Amino acid sequence: MRQEKGLLLEAALREVPQGSIAVEYRGGVDKEVPVQPALFRAETDGRGKLEVYSIFSGITAVFQSYLAGQVEVHHNKSPQVLEIDHCCLGRIGWNMGGDETVYLGENDLVLHSMDCCADSVMLFPLGCYMALAFSVDLEQLAACCPSILREAGFAPKAMQKRFCCGHPVAMPPSLELEGIFAPLYGLPEKLRLPYLKLKVQELLLYLSRMEASGYELARYVSQQTERVREIHALMTEHLDQRYTIEELSRRYLINTSSLKEVFKAVYGLPIATYMKEFRVRRAMELLRESDASIADVAAQVGYETQGKFTKAFKDVAHQLPTAFRKQHRPVNG
Repeated sequence: MRQEKGLLLEAALREVPQGSIAVEYRGGVDKEVPVQPALFRAETDGRGKLEVYSIFSGITAVFQSYLAGQVEVHHNKSPQVLEIDHCCLGRIGWNMGGDETVYLGENDLVLHSMDCCADSVMLFPLGCYMALAFSVDLEQLAACCPSILREAGFAPKAMQKRFCCGHPVAMPPSLELEGIFAPLYGLPEKLRLPYLKLKVQELLLYLSRMEASGYELARYVSQQTERVREIHALMTEHLDQRYTIEELSRRYLINTSSLKEVFKAVYGLPIATYMKEFRVRRAMELLRESDASIADVAAQVGYETQGKFTKAFKDVAHQLPTAFRKQHRPVNG
């Protein structure tokens, strides 16, 4: 499933130049482009694409695709607009102002007013991010509510009071949310708008039954996350060396429990698990692209014996290094 999502991401960005974000309006009920250059600016160190659909009066959907380290976003403050962001692929650390950053992983959902993210920075620790965001103008929706929502007694003012005041609100992954979002990625173009109309109403009815309390996102001060990014750079740039949690804690002046907690929040895995997978992914590149022996590859990615490397490789890749190389570098003739 993750590989399929990665292919969708690559396909979406195939023609987007480095250092730019393409914005494409794909149609819907409004004649005007909802994301207007005068009202929305974004800059990235990679490349990105926004595919915008106007679903109902006051409701817009944006498919977001990024291969980047970060994106800076600037738009008008709109306290009456509820934004609902669903992370499909990758991870995001979202600095919505102040000294705090909130983190989302795959299948996490966050709700907030468009006041919160008017001047914000989105950090992508894994270098990629694919998401779907719904923007709901609750005042406009109150004046022109779709019939299904109206029949269900949907109350936009109650939603605004519940989710547009204070800090962003997280919703944990659930079968109900998976059923809403999973069908929306990878649809043929002709089916996107009909499905979006169906699913956004289902989503709003689902959220109308939820309470905002009890779903507070973990937030970490920027100084902690910056130190963790420095630690990540050290470990991934020097794979031939190994560092203990205690060594890193002393070197970067962060206590061990905070180091472990914040690293997992930023990169999605405990340090040891993440580094094991990182080493194996780097070994895969070397096995594909070089003629180095298995023992040399093992040493380059930080394993002192070929036996330990082989075991780790099999744990992650579910096959032996020799079989992987044979599969990806077949012998000619």
